[in-house]
Order: sequence, then structure tokens, then C-alpha cells
Amino acid sequence: MIKLHFWIPNIFDTKGGIQSYLQAFLMAISDKFINSKIEVYNKLDSEQPKENKLLKRNISFHFYGNIPPSFRSLYFAIALLVGAIKGRPNLILTGHINFAPVAYWIYRLTGIPYWVIVHGIDVWDLKNPIKQNALQAATKILSVSNYTRDRILKEQNLNPQLISLLPVTFDPSKFKIAPKPKQLLERYGLTPEQPIILTVARLSSSEGYKGYDQVIRALPQIRQEIPNVHYLIVGKGNDRPRIEELIKSLNLQDYVTLTGFIPDEELVPHYNLCDVFAMPSKGEGFGIVYLEALACGKPTLGGNQDGAIDALCDGELGALVNPDNIEEIAQTLDQILQGTYPNALMYQPQALRSKVIDTFGYERFKATLTSYLDEYFQASVRS
Repeated sequence: MIKLHFWIPNIFDTKGGIQSYLQAFLMAISDKFINSKIEVYNKLDSEQPKENKLLKRNISFHFYGNIPPSFRSLYFAIALLVGAIKGRPNLILTGHINFAPVAYWIYRLTGIPYWVIVHGIDVWDLKNPIKQNALQAATKILSVSNYTRDRILKEQNLNPQLISLLPVTFDPSKFKIAPKPKQLLERYGLTPEQPIILTVARLSSSEGYKGYDQVIRALPQIRQEIPNVHYLIVGKGNDRPRIEELIKSLNLQDYVTLTGFIPDEELVPHYNLCDVFAMPSKGEGFGIVYLEALACGKPTLGGNQDGAIDALCDGELGALVNPDNIEEIAQTLDQILQGTYPNALMYQPQALRSKVIDTFGYERFKATLTSYLDEYFQASVRS
């Protein structure tokens, strides 16, 4: 019986791109190894929710969220070491680069091989020699995007055969095409015909690379052609005061709405409220929000300097712009909203949805991961 250990930061209490990715990863290995033992070491969550899709599976969870933060990292590392020595898994899967050094030392002590999942900014410009050694010694590195793969190959001088691509996935059943929701139009004082730009992102001062401030700066130029355009930013965070000052300085108080936090059940209605989804970022490892917007049939704009290149398939699924060029952002959004952008697929909602599901749906994700695992274990048997 195959035994796997999967180390993750969290997947339940916090909801973000990494958490969604790791949940899908866990689902896929559980589907693949139905009769195997999967031990999940979860550093930050305290317990498993009573209702979730991972219940009643061949998974055993170990939670460490109740350990005091001051020594949680040390406690967690010791738990990983003891668990590996006692459990002797066939393979350790590390869900974040921060755990790779522990896997490296376990490998040195026991010979247990390990894979590392890299998400983006966590490994860009990586200077920590301990983490660098851990990457070098991994049996496989799984990258969420070609952009991150190419970047760490260049920066870390890794063997190209070491890194495989496993793009972000999403749940198509949750994100569907629908008319603009009347209740949201009323809530924000908008009309059905009014052109609406949407960004969904954490408003964190540490994540200023998302590009929502660039869209705000582009808005005066867009309004020259589309006077009644409105920009909605969905998300909360400590960057809000700066954004409010920027809006005020450009006299855009009537044209930008910061929605703050919205409950999960309102996310899809917000996607369906917009006419274009825009996040001209320059620090995304991939960006699951692009896939969600595309699955709702929305024209989508991203930056051309990060993982959005992968999410939008080099421009096949959406528009890619220089995130530092306000004029280019304004001109491209103006074209999209006026129906003149030279990509016919962006104006075919059902075709757009089908394409993003075929390319990034869970079944494709599972098949790709399964092929890597089959190849690895077949090679292990031969050796």
C-alpha cells in the first residue's frame, strides 16, 4: 500500500488561491490512491469543518493551528520529522517552499523522496541557501505556471527535467454565466446598461502588485470615451485607506466602489455583474480569479509580466497588458468595453467558458497530476 505525507500551510480557515490549489491537489491524490494512506499535516488550521468535500476519504489530518504561534513552526517541523520517521511514507509532498528544508533533512536522514509545489512569488528571487538546497535535492518540483517554472530555472540553475507544470484549477460548477443581478445593481446604484469593470483581490499593502490602483489611474482616460463607466473592487485589507485617497485625488468618488468583504455566495453574482474583469498584476503566480471570471463568460484583462500569461493562455483567452503602462490599460479596457478588441472569443461567453474548463478544469488537473504520479511510482518499481 502506498503511503503519502502531504504538508500544507492551511486549506480551511483561509480562502485564497493557494488554499484552493492545495484542496484540489488533495482531492486528486485521494481520487488516485483510493486504497492508500494519505497523512495530511496542516500547520495553521485547527480542525476540519463538519461539512466539506474531503470528509469520508482516505485522508488522516493532523492539525497544529492550536499550537501557540511563538513556537508553532518548531513544533510543526518536529511533528513532520517524527511522523516521517515513524510512518515511512513512500513520498512526501510539500505544499509550500517553507516546508522543503524539513523534507530535505528527512531525505538526508532516511532517503524518503519529496516533491515541492511552488506557487510564484514564494520562490521568485529566492536567496535563502537552505531553501535553494531543498529545491535542488527534490525529486520533482511542481510549478503552477510556465512563468514561475522559467523564472526559477533561470534564477536557481535547476535541471529543467526536475520541474513539471501543474496549472491552477477551479470548480466550474460554482462559476456559471448569468444575467446581471438586479439586487447588486440596486445595491451599488447602477443600471443594467452601465459598463462595469471588476477586480477581485485582497487590498493588502503587501500585495500592491495586483494592479487595482493602475485601473483607477486609467479611469479618467476611459471616461473620456465611456463617461458612465463604473469600477468595482471586491476585497478587504489594509491598503484601503491609500486607495481611498487615490480615488479622492482623481475625483472619482462617484465612479469607483470599494465593496469591502463579500460572503462567498455573492462572489459569482459579482462576476456576473461586470462587463470586464481586470487585474493588471505583476506578481501573480497564476491567479485563480482569472479562471473564475472566464468561467462566468467575462472578457478578462491581466498583466503580461507574471502568471496571468498562463491563466490567459498567452492572450488566447483574454487581453494582456503592460501593468506599468496606464495608457495601455486604459486603451485596452476602452476597446473591450466598446466591443472592438481584436479577439472574437472574448465576446462569446459560452465558448469562453468551455475553453477555460477544457484547459483548466479539475479533470484536466487530476489527469496531469495522476500522470506524474504514475510515472514516478512505475520508475520506482523498476529501480
